[in-house]
Amino acid sequence: MTKDPNKPAPDLAETSSFADLVKVDKRIVDDSHQPPSITPKLLRRRRPELSAAQQMKQQQAEFFFSDTYRAHFAEGAIRYLAPGTASHVLKQLRRGDFAPELFLDLHGLTQAVAKQEIAALLYACQKQQVDCCAIMSGHGQGILKENLPHWLVQHPAVKAFHQAPKQWGGDAALLILLELPQSSAQS
Repeated sequence: MTKDPNKPAPDLAETSSFADLVKVDKRIVDDSHQPPSITPKLLRRRRPELSAAQQMKQQQAEFFFSDTYRAHFAEGAIRYLAPGTASHVLKQLRRGDFAPELFLDLHGLTQAVAKQEIAALLYACQKQQVDCCAIMSGHGQGILKENLPHWLVQHPAVKAFHQAPKQWGGDAALLILLELPQSSAQS
């Protein structure tokens, strides 16, 4: 039997249906996943309400330093003495008689982050009963070094500060003396 080239090929639709030819019977199943809904109860568990004491601690640690306030400092080494503080304290700070227990390095920080870190350091000093700390601003462009004394003057716990002696960072650091809160156990 030879095929006649003039005769058209038989149509597949005439012989059988497509489903019979393919033999595929696959049903579509909905396998999508719905995430669980977040209820207010779950939200409360994730973000607990702060107690009054915790809110007070957070506010104290977030002291606001104004960028517009400018204190007047005498020529020479940067120094400050709070009213009512004995004048010999500055001489003791200059000589390094107070050894800092906590250090803060501001290298590479922005002004906003630096202010938050300074507030946190001062709060930690008060909480841990540390009366002397050091903040290193470095030289760099001088922005933090210039603003640091103006920020420190604004904090009520700062009794005095002086440019640090060489062993604590020299003119790239400040030694800070703090007024510690009186605890009820000491009374």
